[in-house]
Amino acid sequence: MRNQANQFFKRGWCRFARDPILLNWVNASLASARAAVQDPQQAKWLRYQKTWFAGVNVLPNDSQGAVADSGPLRGEVVDFIAGRLKLENFNWDRGQVSVCYPGYPQPMAGESTGKTLYRRERDAAHVDGLLPEGPERRRHLREYHGFILGIPMVEFDAEASPFVVWDGSHEIIRNAFMQRFAGIPAAQWGEQDVTEVYHAAREQVFATCERNELHARPGEAFLAHRLVLHGMAAWRDNAVAGADGRMICYFRPDPLGPYEWLHNP
Repeated sequence: MRNQANQFFKRGWCRFARDPILLNWVNASLASARAAVQDPQQAKWLRYQKTWFAGVNVLPNDSQGAVADSGPLRGEVVDFIAGRLKLENFNWDRGQVSVCYPGYPQPMAGESTGKTLYRRERDAAHVDGLLPEGPERRRHLREYHGFILGIPMVEFDAEASPFVVWDGSHEIIRNAFMQRFAGIPAAQWGEQDVTEVYHAAREQVFATCERNELHARPGEAFLAHRLVLHGMAAWRDNAVAGADGRMICYFRPDPLGPYEWLHNP
């Protein structure tokens, strides 16, 4: 795990090879993930002319990550989170079941041309936890995820809307927000409008960091740093996937406070 740790802390992400323990979890959880996607009550998560099912928190897992008879979420990546990130004995959030389909992203009603282009040309790049609020969509720090764990649930190829990450961007984001929050108690950070500093940091990332597309298969996983700029690429014309589309389960538990979110390695 040493090489993975070096890459994670330097580049802001790492991959994990096929793990039979994780694959068993995927196989036991897949029916529940499919049921969530097909549930009419979850149709509100369909976006971009039904080319993306956002599926936030729709996986019915418990606080140990167990779904149906899967047992707790376990495996090499979970050991890495405990051993290298020093995060253990936390409650897993309910998983996001993110599904892309051919044609993603199509223009969405009510969305500006600029937002549509940003999603297509910049992969809707963002940092989790900095939420847009109010009619002017001003950004505020509201969530303090410990990491982003991606677990592919089905087979799809590398052209099917891969997860995108910018190497080393977590340190640019960290530095920008350490300056913005300097002298302000951590308990008050959420009150600060961080829109300008966030946008400026993103532009710095685009200008200086390498963009990488991550692909993995069931039983494999990828882990992204909580501060890393990341997104989702457009579905390419030659992409191949089954009837489930590009289905990935994401976990973003929040065992941190605002200070740890910004200062932890």
